[in-house]
Amino acid sequence: MNSYLISSSKKSSGKTILSIGICSAIRSFKKVVAPFKKGPDYIDPLWLSKASNKNCYNLDFYNMNNSEIKNLYSRNILNADVSIVEGNKGLFDGISADGSDSNAALSKLLNLEVILILDCTGTTRGVAPLLSGYKAFDKTIKYKGVILNNIASQRHEEKILTAIKEYTDLDVIGSINKNNNLNIFEQHLGLEPAFQKQNLNKTIKNITEIIKSSVNIKSLITGKIKNKRNNGFVDLTFKKSYRDITLGIALDEAFGFYYPDDLEKIIGQGVKIKYFDTIKDKRLPKVDAIFIGGGFPEIVAAKLAKNLSMKKSIYNFIESNKPAYAECGGLMYLCESIKTNLKLFKMVGTIKGKINMNKKPVGRGYVKVNTSGNHPWHKEGNSLFAHEFHYSDIKLKENLYKFGYNVQRGYGINGEKDGLVYKNLLATYAHMRDTKKCRWIDSFLKFIRKSKLL
Repeated sequence: MNSYLISSSKKSSGKTILSIGICSAIRSFKKVVAPFKKGPDYIDPLWLSKASNKNCYNLDFYNMNNSEIKNLYSRNILNADVSIVEGNKGLFDGISADGSDSNAALSKLLNLEVILILDCTGTTRGVAPLLSGYKAFDKTIKYKGVILNNIASQRHEEKILTAIKEYTDLDVIGSINKNNNLNIFEQHLGLEPAFQKQNLNKTIKNITEIIKSSVNIKSLITGKIKNKRNNGFVDLTFKKSYRDITLGIALDEAFGFYYPDDLEKIIGQGVKIKYFDTIKDKRLPKVDAIFIGGGFPEIVAAKLAKNLSMKKSIYNFIESNKPAYAECGGLMYLCESIKTNLKLFKMVGTIKGKINMNKKPVGRGYVKVNTSGNHPWHKEGNSLFAHEFHYSDIKLKENLYKFGYNVQRGYGINGEKDGLVYKNLLATYAHMRDTKKCRWIDSFLKFIRKSKLL
């Protein structure tokens, strides 16, 4: 099949916009697109899912080994004509100095052709040594071609095209003029998840029209389509061990950050999921436990505050010792209040603490935590690999709570601890994903079952 990694020479070069537009444009040719995102991102995958009409899966060297990455990728391209992997940062960038976790490494692991986006702002002939250097740096990488972004004029484009043709053997498959609308889209996409976006389809349509007129989409879908399983493919089989459990999951304008493969694992084990809306529903459905994931509750804090009956329902649920798990935005919602733009909004009040929003991130990036003896459903001493991204901090009443995590990397709640424990609630800033480096699903489900028997 046609498989591509969309990357660039640096961050903020237009990868997300291009990826959304390309996925949607390929769909317009009646082709099935399998989308993926490198790294621990929620927002971009939500947009890519909407653009391709298929779940977008994260491929992450930090919390996945190579076999897990290959298996997840292979399993989800089986019925696709084209796969699109949106990279993060630049092609050769990563945490490891040897490049083993870079976008380039991912392209080689999955046999992807690289589409390199170049931000051409303020440069002309200089793109030639840049591209020549990229090809010389790692000669094993396969390139589909180059997309020029932020072209200022026809003369600007002609100079760059001449330099590329004269000094490189790379094909130019697209050229995008500097477009204020695209810049606006790019800015808002990073701040606004798809589940909160008004006129979502219109936004994607506008992006698609620009990309279709600027990129040779047909060149990406030519050739014979072969849907073969990659080496190392393993079918997921579940024992349906938890048919007796019903799990409530918050899914609405406020909360929507969930890894689709985690939800698939939960459902695959027989768990019945009941989604609930913290803004529109009056109370929780009849469930054995609840999971409130991440999101941007501060954006819709006024709406959350007005739903008094739902807040009371959640409060009573947790107070009755029912199992509950909350990540980041979920933690914020369970606190007494959220303060944003000098306004204070009352939240559930289970956690006796106040949330304050900051202009800069408090915790951002990869996380490593060790479980403490206070954790309600993990054994003490487990090392878990996750990520965090939050602009909020929490002021807790001292000595009121225990913590389930000791932070080894990251910030968590206070730079040292994370995973606030109250009754059968675990609330954390860390976003967990069920991999070999972070087995949380089975532990949580076992805990729910144990709680039902008490």
